Amino acid sequence: MKIVIAGRANEQDIATLRQQHPQLELVEAKQGPDLLAAVADADAVYIHTVTPELLRAAKKLRWVQSQGAGVEWIANVPELVEHPAQLTNTRGAHAQTIAEHAFAMLLYLTRGLEQFVVAKKEHRWAKPGGRLLGLSGMTLGVIGLGRIGSAIAQRGHGFDMKVVAVDANQVPHESYVEQLWGLNDLPELLRHADVVAVAIPSTPETRGLLSAGRLAQMKQGAYLLVMSRGGIVDERAVAAALTEGRLAGAGLDVFENEPLEESSPLWDAPNAVLTPHSSGSSRQTTELAWSIFAENAGRFVRGETLNNVVDKRKGY
Repeated sequence: MKIVIAGRANEQDIATLRQQHPQLELVEAKQGPDLLAAVADADAVYIHTVTPELLRAAKKLRWVQSQGAGVEWIANVPELVEHPAQLTNTRGAHAQTIAEHAFAMLLYLTRGLEQFVVAKKEHRWAKPGGRLLGLSGMTLGVIGLGRIGSAIAQRGHGFDMKVVAVDANQVPHESYVEQLWGLNDLPELLRHADVVAVAIPSTPETRGLLSAGRLAQMKQGAYLLVMSRGGIVDERAVAAALTEGRLAGAGLDVFENEPLEESSPLWDAPNAVLTPHSSGSSRQTTELAWSIFAENAGRFVRGETLNNVVDKRKGY
């Protein structure tokens, strides 16, 4: 049974997996011709995204383990939807780090840290300018209560925030999520939340969800955190809301076009923290993603049900 690992993996991790499952042939291959040659007789592949070329080359493919949590790239590979191979992802591996990143952005904004960073560079003892805020007592509104949204909600609760959420499904949630609405009730969340965190997957139904009109429904002086995927939020409308002072601040880690184009008004928008789709990056994330793959590799060998199976038609 052959599994191809696209890219490089930790040597010790591979050695451990081989020891646990001697019947597995584990092959590392770089993207490009080497990868296409390696998957020709592979039963499975551990890869970030699949291409139509790879599907055509992999004649025996029965399982694709995505190295990422988001699988919106399926929209560009309709062949995979009809392909018999199962698709699984690493959802859950990135949640804690992304939630921490979201709150790093939020605290940077609410505590006015930028002015102190500038003052340090100038060797200047600066007293706070502007209004500094505490999170306790604020309402956190989470859009999408999956693994990432739930991790954000947990941290909001830890900061003594009131937590409300919307989700497309009636998902299980902790008691500190005081209200869980359906997506149709998004305007209700936007009206009440002091902080809005976007943690919903990108699907045809969610693209453009936070339009300029929806952003206008947010509370005056609210904060926006965009953590899941680009294209869900109207970025020009976010920049306008920041410039006009309707939003107090925004943190964005994902964008409709990546890298973010030089002409984007977000670059010059006040009180905007921008990071290059890096919120999920950490040693812990890499280890958790591998553990999900390793567990599934064992299940694959034993013919058991895989974890984190993706509905290829829904895209999550």
